[in-house]
Amino acid sequence: MATWIWILIVIVALVIGLIGGFYGARKYMEKYLKENPPFNEDQLRQLMLQMGQKPSQKKLNQMMHTMQSNMGKK
Repeated sequence: MATWIWILIVIVALVIGLIGGFYGARKYMEKYLKENPPFNEDQLRQLMLQMGQKPSQKKLNQMMHTMQSNMGKK
């Protein structure tokens, strides 16, 4: 077989591998972030206290709900 055919096969395989790897990693990260959200209620409370806000339970619940609904949209 000619050398140019082997080069073409390698390039096509590389492109397919890159595209497949990108989408596979993306799906894995989406699943991971859905199962393990980056913020929980205690972390959000500490963040608000550091910013000088007094977090009420209602405000915490509202922010958690907003964050979870934004995660679901993506």
